Amino acid sequence: MLASISIIIIIVYGYLVFLTDYSMILLKLTGFIAVAGVFGVLAWIGYTLATTPPPKPIEEIEKELEEELKKLEEEVSKEEPESSGEGQESS
Repeated sequence: MLASISIIIIIVYGYLVFLTDYSMILLKLTGFIAVAGVFGVLAWIGYTLATTPPPKPIEEIEKELEEELKKLEEEVSKEEPESSGEGQESS
């Protein structure tokens, strides 16, 4: 389906460019759309680069990970005596 529609559009475009009086306006329109599309994508990329915040330095990320690891270790060490006490009661 997609291939047949593409072939029909190619044939119609070729007919309009080579066999009608609309060839100049069609070529101008095609060129404008191509240039506008390319530079529109470049403008979007530039805007994205300009508005994206810079990433955190690696040192900050490492400090945050160390703090989280310490919190987890403290939680685990607090839970261990409680779980061993429960096991003794059931036996």
